[in-house]
Amino acid sequence: MKITVFIGSSRKDGNSELLANLVVQGIEHEKVYLKDLHILPIEDLRHTKNGFQVVNDDYDQLIEMLEKSDVVIFATPIYWYSMSGLMKNMIDRFSQAIRDERYPTFKEHLKTIQTIVVAVGGDEPRIKGLPLIQQFQYTFDFLNMPFSSYIIGEANKPGDIFNDSFALAQAAWLNKKLKSGQLTD
Repeated sequence: MKITVFIGSSRKDGNSELLANLVVQGIEHEKVYLKDLHILPIEDLRHTKNGFQVVNDDYDQLIEMLEKSDVVIFATPIYWYSMSGLMKNMIDRFSQAIRDERYPTFKEHLKTIQTIVVAVGGDEPRIKGLPLIQQFQYTFDFLNMPFSSYIIGEANKPGDIFNDSFALAQAAWLNKKLKSGQLTD
């Protein structure tokens, strides 16, 4: 099972990354820091004569990683009640990727990827972070991607996630499910 973790935080070892680390602890995985990649915003050319054009940035690396993945974890801080801009930029570019003739099997492969969302924020995130989860749900539904699970953790300062016993228990449970290969049960 190939697991890819996309880290949407603008800082290394942020609370969302720390929580995602617990989900994949002891499991082989690949971690991708979106902050370290040059990903341009989408230019919506769907309705133009020539459609989307190849963009000279690092986005193709993400597509190639997704094409090799069985499980994808989207780890993001909750910024202003939504995902980080880094993560949103990645998601926005799906509109282009699913139409990219260089990746003819990409859209079909997305249907086979199990998805997990790990989101961490302050200000009552288990309530105010639910629209973020719904946003991911709608995205996954549109792409026919199975949405396996999510965790919303509460933390403000670096390392505070380790004080959220509920999120830590959920991470341990997901870790056990991933290790057993029974994520969808």
